[in-house]
Amino acid sequence: MKWNSTLFRRLKFTEAQYRTHLRLRYQEIPMSSDQTWNPQRYAEHAHFVPALGQPLLDLLNVKAGERILDLACGDGVLSKKITDVGGIVVGVDSSAEMMQAARKRGIDARLMDAYDLKFDSEFDAVFCNASLHWMKRDPDAVIAGVRRALKPAGRFAAEMGGHGNVAAITVALFATLQRHGVRDPASASPWYYPTVDEYRGKLERAGFRVEYMELIPRPTPLPTSMKGWVETFAMPLFRPLPESERESALNETVEMLRPVLCDAKGRWTADYVRLRFLAFAR
Repeated sequence: MKWNSTLFRRLKFTEAQYRTHLRLRYQEIPMSSDQTWNPQRYAEHAHFVPALGQPLLDLLNVKAGERILDLACGDGVLSKKITDVGGIVVGVDSSAEMMQAARKRGIDARLMDAYDLKFDSEFDAVFCNASLHWMKRDPDAVIAGVRRALKPAGRFAAEMGGHGNVAAITVALFATLQRHGVRDPASASPWYYPTVDEYRGKLERAGFRVEYMELIPRPTPLPTSMKGWVETFAMPLFRPLPESERESALNETVEMLRPVLCDAKGRWTADYVRLRFLAFAR
């Protein structure tokens, strides 16, 4: 992620502070278990996530009759698109609420921990959209489980947050938390945003051949507001604060971001950077 002096000066961060932020951010820190998923809130504030999943579906290139594992299937919107073109989908998710939402779409959805996948050589492909960056505690265990789940020469098509994803949002969140007395905001971060080299290495060590991998800047218009985005994706960061301070801290974060991520008409854009790849089991 290159230093953007204008953007981060507006956030009242020096370049040195930003470099420190990156150093802390990419340490291996245990993932918070406080993230929860509400299908209704997700559909309202984050429906762009499945809506922007078509390039990954194109990369997956499902053939009729193939068995596909949708890892962290969420509410099943993309699972349904896979079944519509003839794929036989099993969806897994760690959220019971999301799993039930997927089942309502007719998906064979199961409650399962991505760190402990219970499959062995069962699938032609594994598909995962916008979820691997939540699996911060042990990315290697997730990749190993995917490798076990695949048939010989099976493929793994995925998109996740990559290095530099939501950097401005993260800096604003950390700055607000520090002002409220949180000494190490990075320790509460639930996200893992690797570089191309880092994640390629993990895949290759697990027995994959990477055919395609790219880091893609993708500024993303938000359907509601920055507050809605934070409430949907970032509330674990506020857990160290007393409950009475969380709302005001959230509002401070939003106002800090307004000059750089909100236009004159009040429309918000998130500074997304995606890591998209296709890999084959060796």
